[in-house]
Amino acid sequence: MKRACVVGWPIAHSRSPLIHGYWLRKYGIDGSYTKEPVQPGELAQCLATLKARGFVGCNVTVPHKEAAFATAKIREPSAVAVGAANTLWFEGDALACANTDTYGFMANLDQAGPNWRSIPGPVMVLGAGGSARAVVYGLLESGRRDIRVFNRTVERADEIARHFGAAVSAWPWNTRNDHVKDASLIVNTTTLGMNGAGNPDINFQAAKKDVVVADLVYVPLETSLLRSARKHGLVGVGGLGMLLHQAVPGFEKWFGVRPEVSSELYALVAENIREA
Repeated sequence: MKRACVVGWPIAHSRSPLIHGYWLRKYGIDGSYTKEPVQPGELAQCLATLKARGFVGCNVTVPHKEAAFATAKIREPSAVAVGAANTLWFEGDALACANTDTYGFMANLDQAGPNWRSIPGPVMVLGAGGSARAVVYGLLESGRRDIRVFNRTVERADEIARHFGAAVSAWPWNTRNDHVKDASLIVNTTTLGMNGAGNPDINFQAAKKDVVVADLVYVPLETSLLRSARKHGLVGVGGLGMLLHQAVPGFEKWFGVRPEVSSELYALVAENIREA
């Protein structure tokens, strides 16, 4: 039996076992996917013994993504670009890593907002953490060349701009609404709106009618940002789809089947979120 897991601290809230467990059943695979609570400072020991304990790989969540990247011997470009890893597997005895947040974001955006690629104009990225880096990397790979990063601490946005080059610029948080009228895509990578707390406070009055608004937050399923965007007739892309799609590459690495993100899986995880 092939075994995989997700490691993090805390880890009880993770919905990854629900997602991978669904696929294991759907495809009739003799495998398991469990949660492994790993405190800060204990990741190196966990990963050093992972293979000996019978695991073919794992997902890594907060606060271990940067440490996992540093530990891996083989690093895919997605992880190098972001400086963090969320998916680990073995190539022989060597630990390999990727960051599948970029893939998850882009796949979800293409599915839920399929016309976004044809809409001209700059992209607004709210926030400057690891998720923002994954989003910026995906947008650059897609050919976007005017990506504006807004953050309360503008120095962090500056770091992203320097890392990715001339196509990315840094802006103070309090200027964000000045850019809405030009934007083709607005992406919230902050935690504002999570569990109903906070709001990025984007004023959509001047937004173009075809602008796409994406929120990486998926609890609740419809955040205040998405609700406001949809009230203005704009396309809103929720964060749950990204969570589901980012799980696809890891499952394929570990279990040898590329799984489908189906409406049935979406409904299963969405119900779990509503009941929480």
